[in-house]
Amino acid sequence: MAKQALRELYVDELRDLYDAENRLVKALPKLAKEAESQELRSGIEEHLEQTKGHVDRLRQIFEALGERPSGKKCAGMVGLIQEGDEMMDEEFEDGVKDAALISAAQRVEHYEIAAYGCVKTWAGLLGEKEAQDLLEQTLNEEKEADQKLTEIAGEINIEAMNEAQTSESGSESEQEEHKPATRSRGKARSARA
Repeated sequence: MAKQALRELYVDELRDLYDAENRLVKALPKLAKEAESQELRSGIEEHLEQTKGHVDRLRQIFEALGERPSGKKCAGMVGLIQEGDEMMDEEFEDGVKDAALISAAQRVEHYEIAAYGCVKTWAGLLGEKEAQDLLEQTLNEEKEADQKLTEIAGEINIEAMNEAQTSESGSESEQEEHKPATRSRGKARSARA
């Protein structure tokens, strides 16, 4: 009885992942298009191809189980993609948008890493060795994608910070040029008080 209940949960979660991956196949091209960094764009495009492979692997698993892959909506992925879309609609200073895109992409990766880790474990407990191997392959690709995003973020976050500092110091010096000298001294005094 418990094994049957675990199998039902396993199939249900596989359907959830199938829906999530198909949603990503549609969402990733938009994310890649928004990326300012060529390295980030290439990384997203590469992961899009991997994601198509994840869909194919899930189809293989469903076929072996004699189950249909469809019938479930992944509310978690819907929310993550919606958050990413909202982020892309915001106005950012140069360099900061890519930092935001990486944040959105890593949330997706962490969600998938958690989900694939669970279904891989359940496949093993249920004696689904071939499925377990396929799921482990996908899990490893998700971890690699997350690691690559972390590496890209190291450069992009520094660039975003440098752009923000350059932008701030440029606007501060412009403001100072247009103020009378006594006003700027007066502000400095009132700030100290």
